[in-house]
Amino acid sequence: MLAACTPPEPIRLGFVGGISGRVADLGIGGRNGALLAVELRNAAGGVNGRQIELLAEDDQQNPEFAQQAVIRLISRKVDAIVGPMTSAMAMATVPLVNRAQILMVSPTVTTPLLAGQDDYFFRVIANTTEYAQKSAAYHFTTQGSRRIAAIFDMRNQSYAQPWLKDYQMAFEAAGGVVSDSVPFSSGDETHFSALTERLLHSQPDGVLIVANSVDTALLAQQIRKRDPKINIYTSEWAATERLLELGGKAIEGMVIAQFIDRASQQPSYLAFHKAYVERFQQQPGFAGLTGFDATNVVLDTLAARKGGQTLKQAMLAHPKFAGAQSAISFDATGDARRDTFMTTIRDGAFVRLH
Repeated sequence: MLAACTPPEPIRLGFVGGISGRVADLGIGGRNGALLAVELRNAAGGVNGRQIELLAEDDQQNPEFAQQAVIRLISRKVDAIVGPMTSAMAMATVPLVNRAQILMVSPTVTTPLLAGQDDYFFRVIANTTEYAQKSAAYHFTTQGSRRIAAIFDMRNQSYAQPWLKDYQMAFEAAGGVVSDSVPFSSGDETHFSALTERLLHSQPDGVLIVANSVDTALLAQQIRKRDPKINIYTSEWAATERLLELGGKAIEGMVIAQFIDRASQQPSYLAFHKAYVERFQQQPGFAGLTGFDATNVVLDTLAARKGGQTLKQAMLAHPKFAGAQSAISFDATGDARRDTFMTTIRDGAFVRLH
């Protein structure tokens, strides 16, 4: 009788992401999206009558801390891990989940270095190639850029270098030239003025920044001081609401390929957006959206798993998941595709171009 009255053990779900420091916007958005998905599912009765407990860990955007965070989550016997939020942290932690055979589903990791592998790493967005190629085509054909100078953050090298490589191949195949590629390491002591001088030395007609939101905003401001009219581009990594807060007039007109349409009128997206803003008093952005999606993918798989199936087998057997804005489906190695939108920044807001 006592056993019958005892509530079942909760399902433990891990989250790992950078939720502290100067560039914590990505990790906080992902964590909040995951938490919202868990809270809504618990309010609806949980998964097969069991409540879900989210165990969040801060990787501090440091590979060693990320590994320690994942080890702690594994020791607490989580059913799956949502995260990490950057490619560098994924490269450091995927070997750990592979050894433990615990599913890891990332909201935002896009490095192609983890593509096409039969492992325990899944993601709910496409890898860098799609965003880089689409960006290059738009910059060359629509905006008329012919000579690009690029700058990229080596602290997220597994993302930034493949992104820039794919961009350069597509841009130069179209007839353009990447005149310079300037590496830097993100941090409080980074000298953006000196980096900008080097970046503009080759006299480009466009500048491409592959960096986080904070550094992109600071670089754009330095570039605008020296050339008010030059085209400034960036990658989807930077396109958080933090970029809008910090960038000011320097980022007006910036063009970015993204996997979120903030103007979407889909009922499921509007419901998610309303719930997120009410819960956290801020915009979800792409990190909140994909954190929510990645968590729901795991929860839907747990609910649908049949006896004897591993979570990985159950996820691969699921033909399609309903994301808040677009459907999500995985190939045989856990890679996903997602709609991509060209956007610009207009009057301090992201606006979809097509």
